[in-house]
Amino acid sequence: MKSEKPKLVVVMPAFNAAKTLKMTYYDLPSDIVDLVMLVDDGSSDETLEVARQLNLEIFIHRRNFGYGANQKTCYIEALRAGAEIIVMVHPDYQYDPTLLPRIIEPIEQERADVVLGSRLLGLSPIAQGMPWWKYYGNRVLTKIENMVFGLQLSEYHTGYRAYHRRVLENINFYSNSDNFIFDQEIIAQAVDAQVKIVEVSVPTRYFPEASSASLAASVRYGLEVLWLMFRYRLHKSGTIRQKQFESLRLRYRKLEKTPGDSHST
Repeated sequence: MKSEKPKLVVVMPAFNAAKTLKMTYYDLPSDIVDLVMLVDDGSSDETLEVARQLNLEIFIHRRNFGYGANQKTCYIEALRAGAEIIVMVHPDYQYDPTLLPRIIEPIEQERADVVLGSRLLGLSPIAQGMPWWKYYGNRVLTKIENMVFGLQLSEYHTGYRAYHRRVLENINFYSNSDNFIFDQEIIAQAVDAQVKIVEVSVPTRYFPEASSASLAASVRYGLEVLWLMFRYRLHKSGTIRQKQFESLRLRYRKLEKTPGDSHST
């Protein structure tokens, strides 16, 4: 697959995605994608066999380290491959891969550094199959996050995302959780770095093979989001500054201004 610059790399954080991986891959617009990477997080099904049949670039975690740990490997390897735009596409076929041009357009037009594919901008997610408790939980958490971040987004909890490489190079995503809260930690870091975040509407599918968190897992995730918002408020107020949220560029500037300090590269 070949495209004009900027180099576009699709990353797929995979865990037991054998039944849906082919559908997801074949729906990607191959004319604009330069490289597809899959990071397998200790799958116990045939995910790796399918990925090899599709000739994807594969990275393997020998055991299940977690969704956040999977994304860390995705972004590290995509940056190493020279990606200028990195799009995360879940291989469970819940998010429509054919919408990828819509996802990257704001970055290509230099209107955004981060693009989130929102399930709440278009048709009713409940009508599309989203459980009601997940929908209302999403709305409540998003309202709280908007207040903390000072933004007006419709959703923060989407798994369909695009990043310009400069964002990932300048935030400390390596320090984030290995679990699902990683998605919100990286948004907090992007907000603190004052990058431009744009949303586009993306419908989603809900079916048995698509991954979906249980009610208990969703409650735990919601509590983690609230704790993250509390920590971020402490950081922004200056009460307790946290290196996790500071951009790497800002930290380098601080080092350069430290009298008598020296370091080698």
